[in-house]
Amino acid sequence: MIEIEEHKPNHEECHMNYRCVHYETCPMTTFHRIISGKWKILILWYLTNGALRFSDLKRKLPDVTHRMLTNQLRSLEEDKLVKRKVYPEVPPRVEYSLSELGEDMIPLLEGMYKYGIVYSRKKDK
Repeated sequence: MIEIEEHKPNHEECHMNYRCVHYETCPMTTFHRIISGKWKILILWYLTNGALRFSDLKRKLPDVTHRMLTNQLRSLEEDKLVKRKVYPEVPPRVEYSLSELGEDMIPLLEGMYKYGIVYSRKKDK
């Protein structure tokens, strides 16, 4: 897991009515960019249990189109969150798994899962 310096970020500029002067280098901007995409969080979540083939992911995400799943996987691969492994077999076999950077996101994904449970319970009260 990546160690992060302990510091108290100054978010004052982030909550103003104008664009933050640190927008391009802001860690939240970076994080938002890498996880933005309708299916990325779910793809990462399903990969936390191990490598999956494209067809496995497609089965777990029945509402995603073939093209969209391909694009989201490519984007996650470009951002170094997902690894793509092609096996030299006929027919070709391709598996997707979390990279080291992707594995660093597991605690975040687990937190999101837990929050989803809490949110569902509280919103219905």
